[in-house]
Amino acid sequence: MKIDFNCDMGESFGSWNMGNDSQIIPYITSINAACGFHASDPVVMNRTVRLAWEAGVQIGAHPGFHDLTGFGRRQISTTPEEAYTDTLYQIGALHAFVKAHGMSLQHVKPHGAIYNMAAKDKTLAKAICQAVWDFDPSLIILALPAGELYRTAKEMGLRAAAEVFADRAYNEDGTLVSRSTPGSMITDADIAVNRVIRMIKEGKVTAITGKDIDIRADSVCIHGDGAHAVEFAGMIRERLLKEQIDIVPLNEIV
Repeated sequence: MKIDFNCDMGESFGSWNMGNDSQIIPYITSINAACGFHASDPVVMNRTVRLAWEAGVQIGAHPGFHDLTGFGRRQISTTPEEAYTDTLYQIGALHAFVKAHGMSLQHVKPHGAIYNMAAKDKTLAKAICQAVWDFDPSLIILALPAGELYRTAKEMGLRAAAEVFADRAYNEDGTLVSRSTPGSMITDADIAVNRVIRMIKEGKVTAITGKDIDIRADSVCIHGDGAHAVEFAGMIRERLLKEQIDIVPLNEIV
């Protein structure tokens, strides 16, 4: 069995520091780098790409809403044209630094609110996928397996990878429980690790209602800004290896 292990990174901005990038990167195989809209700036983007290059980790673009104040987690009304151009713009910005380091982009994973909105809105999902296709149709879309973004990417002929979350609770429809809902975040490391192994080996996860639902796992995400992120990352990697699950980049899976 194979799994990619990814983390959202490069989400600092100016003198404001976010996440535990240098501590987490030894455990993972892919990063999702913020592109300047919900977080990051040119200096941070360059440092993040360099960090991935030095660690031998694959890199993906993590485009979000133009909302530094809300960290891209607030829902914003957007047109398909805006979603397309904003996505294309952000991929292009990150690609400049990726190319400068002699690397290639592996994937695109939308961030925060637009990620969750695209899981339910096919028009929005199509606009994002079209931007990825027009930039480079060989790129992988990383998305919720139960969502419209994942389905639309496959329908359009893009490679799509199913992402599961170690530290987030699920609704019965396979979407993520809103962060404003009690119990939305998994804070117990043992519970998080056991959920990850079950999602990979059994294709099952227990929703917040207590019902087991089907799920597909190509990549496991850990949030780098979580209070227990470094601990989670180390424990998850150790358990994956113990279960004889190979930890490899996305481009070796899809």
